[in-house]
Amino acid sequence: MPSTPKDDFATRLGYRFRDPALLTEALTHASLDGGRKKTHGPDNERLEFLGDRVLGLVIADHLLETFPDSDAGGLARRYNSLVRRETLAKIARKLDLGAYLRMAKAEENSGGRNKSALLADGCEAVIAAIYLDGGLEAAATFIHAHWDSLVGTDGQARRDAKTALQEWAHAAGLHPPMYEEVERSGPAHDPHFVVAAALEGYPPVNGEGSSKRRAQQAAAAALLETVTKDEEE
Repeated sequence: MPSTPKDDFATRLGYRFRDPALLTEALTHASLDGGRKKTHGPDNERLEFLGDRVLGLVIADHLLETFPDSDAGGLARRYNSLVRRETLAKIARKLDLGAYLRMAKAEENSGGRNKSALLADGCEAVIAAIYLDGGLEAAATFIHAHWDSLVGTDGQARRDAKTALQEWAHAAGLHPPMYEEVERSGPAHDPHFVVAAALEGYPPVNGEGSSKRRAQQAAAAALLETVTKDEEE
């Protein structure tokens, strides 16, 4: 029997599902049915909810073991860096998760396969699917395979990204970075912001978040990664 795209993605995950329907659910975005009767089966929102908690447990346990002398504040900074949306989206892009998401054509045409929010949610849903199919050990194996290398980089306790970017710009003799709200969507009780961070000599970089402040921080972190990478090269 020829392999399917879902089989190909399971191979990328390094996990063989006993119940493939769980992976299908994890890869199904809510837009596929447009809020109507679920003709395509359940979407991944419930799995996303669970995956967030599974990831948090595994990361917290790993940090306690890896940094026995760190205080709660230091652990929290490392933890927040490792479970934030941008980190999840980064892992999802490495897995090419966006190519396997099931979504409405309109969502796809609007760039849905590369939206950090959708990729992060999908990544959490995949974690939950592995957990439900194979238990905590299987989920932890997947998480460690993709997150452990970040503990010493993205996971380092670090300064506020906006402050770090401003300090970098000052040291480089540049004007302070500028932030502009690009998009605001969602209901008032659950808004979603997209903010662009701009620095002279570099193309603007977008960040997303549930508040303007979080979106600015995400944009600053992404732009800081770009400018420091250019420095290394």
